[in-house]
Amino acid sequence: MSLRIKILITTLLSIAAVFVISCNNPFAPGLEKIEQEGAFLGDQKTIEGVFKNFRYAYTFRDTVVYGKLLHDDFTFIYRNYDKGVDQTWGRDEDMRATSRMFNGTQNLDLIWNDIVIDVGDSTLRDVSRSFILTITFSASDVVNIHGRANFRLKRQNTDEIWKILQWRDESNY
Repeated sequence: MSLRIKILITTLLSIAAVFVISCNNPFAPGLEKIEQEGAFLGDQKTIEGVFKNFRYAYTFRDTVVYGKLLHDDFTFIYRNYDKGVDQTWGRDEDMRATSRMFNGTQNLDLIWNDIVIDVGDSTLRDVSRSFILTITFSASDVVNIHGRANFRLKRQNTDEIWKILQWRDESNY
């Protein structure tokens, strides 16, 4: 092999190596993307941060963010109007139901209205807030829900984040 061919091969291999090393792995997001996501998330040490993260989870159908909102002893309560009784489920069932909803919709748009009730202390709070939720299953199947959500939020101390211990849904649909 001539010296020119060896130099050419070595040069091409060097260029290829630099190219491969400089490529981004699309399956491993960089720090910049993680920081950008953080700009959309709220500080869950505040009540408003909980609601911001809740909206983010619904908007982006993000079960990881949603799961971080729920206390281990979470209870969801809703009125079964057909049976005339309140029904409940726990955290695991709520995560499954929310995941199915996230996967079964094209778009979710959640608007939180003003807080109506906010009582409690620095580790346990009851917050009631009205909302509008638009669920788009398809272009011809859109559901608007106007309701009120009553939350009991809990944290161990002021250095911890708030988590939803109980959610009583008072939607009219």
